[in-house]
Parts: sequence; structure tokens; C-alpha cells
Amino acid sequence: MLGIISAMPEEIDCVLNAMTSIETKTFGNRKFYKGFLFKRLVVVVFSNWGKVAAATTATQLIAKYHPKKIIFTGLAGALQAHINIGDVVIGTHLFQHDMDARPLFKQFEIPIINQIAFKTDTSLTEKLVKASARFLSKINNHITKLEDFEIINPRAYCGGIASGDQFISSVSKSKQLNKALPDALCVEMEGAAVAQVCFDYQIPFGIIRTISDKSQHNAPIDFKRFADEIASQYALGILKHYFDFDLII
Repeated sequence: MLGIISAMPEEIDCVLNAMTSIETKTFGNRKFYKGFLFKRLVVVVFSNWGKVAAATTATQLIAKYHPKKIIFTGLAGALQAHINIGDVVIGTHLFQHDMDARPLFKQFEIPIINQIAFKTDTSLTEKLVKASARFLSKINNHITKLEDFEIINPRAYCGGIASGDQFISSVSKSKQLNKALPDALCVEMEGAAVAQVCFDYQIPFGIIRTISDKSQHNAPIDFKRFADEIASQYALGILKHYFDFDLII
């Protein structure tokens, strides 16, 4: 079984709508949707925003459903100049950018376990990269409103992701993060927390982030509409192609 997490329903509504034989249960104030997606058994859950919410959701998912793998999907803000709206970032490692226990530990290091970054599963990540590239190469067949969001020739990138309990919307904060974590391609609020839970439980983890903005005040974006019309379709399309590459879930 594959576990699929997103922070908001809007980010993954298309996936839910494509599922069949859905069974719904609630644990820890989270609603879990178990069913079939393209004939593969999956369970989908919305974590809500932030690291604590994401961590408790991932823990419940593992405890109740025992997934063989977990994929997180949703929106993120770009931290690098070459990353544009509509691009996809597939994470290879994730930082908690608001973790700072200095002078006892290095900045970003998780106390006791001596981890600065949590790596995603190599095999799973490779398949997500291939799936994302294939989806984006045919994106005009799936989405007709790209120009409404100024999405032009979107690309897939592979690299670091920064997570923290802050919505990054200023140029100064974006530059600060870019300087502190130069290999982080984008920033969001949940991924590293789920990566840490998967690290603790030894569950293969992968993450797909659709870029919705450049982490600046002047980002011309309607987030709900972007999630509905872009991110949700990205999630469905990439997962469809992912199943082509991963025959055993």
C-alpha cells in the first residue's frame, strides 16, 4: 500500500476524485481515504499546515495502515532564481530551517539524532523524477490553463527542500534561507517533519512539490485556485506515471 499525504484538500482533490472503492476512517482528527488509484491500493490523508500536524498525521498513517512507502505532494515556494512557477521539485533531502539549538548543536541539526538533513528514498525518488519529467513533457494534454498562471515550459528539478513553521513571503527571508541552505531549491511547511517520521519508522519516503510562487510579497498568485487547477492535476498526473515505473507497491 502507498501512503499519500498533502497539507490541503485542494492540493490533491483530483487524486481523490480518481480513486475507487473508497473507505473512509477518522483517526486523530484526520480523515483517511483508503481505496484504489489506477488499480493500486493507496491511502490518502490531509495533514493540515505545519510540521507538528504533518508529523502526527504521518505517524497515524504508519500506525493504522502500515504503508510500504509514503509520498508527500503539494505546493512550495522557490528559493532559487532558476526555479519558476509551475516547475516541480522532487526532494532528495529535507532540512528543518527553523531548527536552531546552538550552541549545543549546529544550526539545523536535530538534537540527539545528529541529523541535519533527512534523505528521501533513492529508488522512490528516481521514479518520481522520471514520472514528473514524463508528465511535464505532456502537460499541455492535461492542463489547458497554464498561461493563466504564467507557466511556460515547466521543468522537473531534484534537490534539497527546506521546511519550517513559517510562510515565507519576503525577499529578505528568502535570501536569508538561500544563503543558509544553498542547496535548498524550495521552501514549504511539512516535508521535513514527515521525512523525520519516516526516518524513525524506516519507511521509504518521497516528496513532490509544485512551485506556486517565488517566496516574495509580490507573488501574483491565487493559492487556492492554483492548488485546485494546477497542483491537484500535477499530483494526479505524476502519480499516474509513477505507477508505470513502480510495479510493486
